[in-house]
Amino acid sequence: MEILLEKTSLIKRAFWLVTIRWLAIIALCIAVFTAGSMLNISLPTTELYVLAAVVFIYNLLLYLALKYFSKAADDESFKPVRRLVTLQITIDFVILTMILHFSGGIENPFYLYFVFHMIIASTLLSVKQSYLQATFALVIFGSLVLLEYEGIVPHYNLEGFVNDTLYQNPLFVLSTLFVLASTLYIVVYMTTSIVSQLRRQQENSEKANILLMEKDRLKDEYVLRLTHDIKGHLAAIQSCLDVVDKEMVGPLNEQQSDFIERAYRRADKCLFFIGALLRLTRMKMTGELEMDYFPLKNTFFNVIASAENKASEKQIEVTYQIDSEIDQLYGEQVLVEETIMNLLFNAIKYTPSGGKVELNVKKLDDGVLVQVSDTGIGVPSDQLEDIFEEFHRAENARKIERDGTGLGLSIARQVIHRHGGKIWAQNNPTVGSTFSFILPAKPKKI
Repeated sequence: MEILLEKTSLIKRAFWLVTIRWLAIIALCIAVFTAGSMLNISLPTTELYVLAAVVFIYNLLLYLALKYFSKAADDESFKPVRRLVTLQITIDFVILTMILHFSGGIENPFYLYFVFHMIIASTLLSVKQSYLQATFALVIFGSLVLLEYEGIVPHYNLEGFVNDTLYQNPLFVLSTLFVLASTLYIVVYMTTSIVSQLRRQQENSEKANILLMEKDRLKDEYVLRLTHDIKGHLAAIQSCLDVVDKEMVGPLNEQQSDFIERAYRRADKCLFFIGALLRLTRMKMTGELEMDYFPLKNTFFNVIASAENKASEKQIEVTYQIDSEIDQLYGEQVLVEETIMNLLFNAIKYTPSGGKVELNVKKLDDGVLVQVSDTGIGVPSDQLEDIFEEFHRAENARKIERDGTGLGLSIARQVIHRHGGKIWAQNNPTVGSTFSFILPAKPKKI
């Protein structure tokens, strides 16, 4: 897994180099055109445009090569990517030297672009490779300056810009090369030092994250075992209460019957809470759902029928609008149905008598949008994001029902995310709130 992450990061950086090179090609063409047409600086434009075309082809080939290697995730494809990154930087120094050769050599102040290249190289390569690249840049540029100084290769003057004899001035040449060399090595030292520190911090963060994930897994396993045991004990208690409540072991007076009924209700609430916690923990641990195509429209009608019965007790009107195009969906039917029912029952629970609850289902190009709106108490604006967290309950909701589990919306979020969708909540402009979620037509693997 670590190799895969490292390879992915390296490929991204390699593509980043390719993107910068596209911009450099455009900048070179603009600079050549501007120098000749507007600044009256004499340049071998043909040679420079040909060089830009060569760089374009070279960059295109690199892009195709990176696309090919990015499709693989094994160790064998990782090594060529590293080589390609090193090769890119090396060839970039050669290209920059050739551009400088055709545009004044050491007289061209753009030789300072070697510094920018070294900053990029030092962030991508190891310390040793960075110093080697700095030395290579000095050698190749210094060789060009020496060859032009000795007249072995032609020197292209920047007529109209600088004195065309500077490249033959030993003091100017030596001082410029010294400043460039010291700058490059200082840049490599500073950049690699900072990058090394950042990489160590990143490694520590990744190790800490792995450790936290392992602790979270152990916590989930512990919660799973504990809640399973508690569920068994509660079921046994409930069975005993059921026997007593039915007077199978003797008659009960009114007060005894009242206490038994209270205990039974409490045990039932505890069982519901434990069941919800078990479902959430199993979902978090396995991350797997048994999915298949199921009739989504029928699922909505089943949920609406149950919700209407619940709403009638509070004289709450339940309306719905379902697109006629809604048909089948790929997913886990039971969990999707529980999620819709949870949102509808919550809307009914927190809507005063005589209010309204509305279900809207719209067909999207790549999925389904489900919205549950109500005229209820709404959600405090500063808690709209927190209400999907485990055990979190909004303050106004706790005032209405003290015994809520705080797991319903957390389970809903887990279900929707496992289907590759998203869920959110918002308050209505006037009164109440709207809970929405999107389910993709074909869930991605999470």
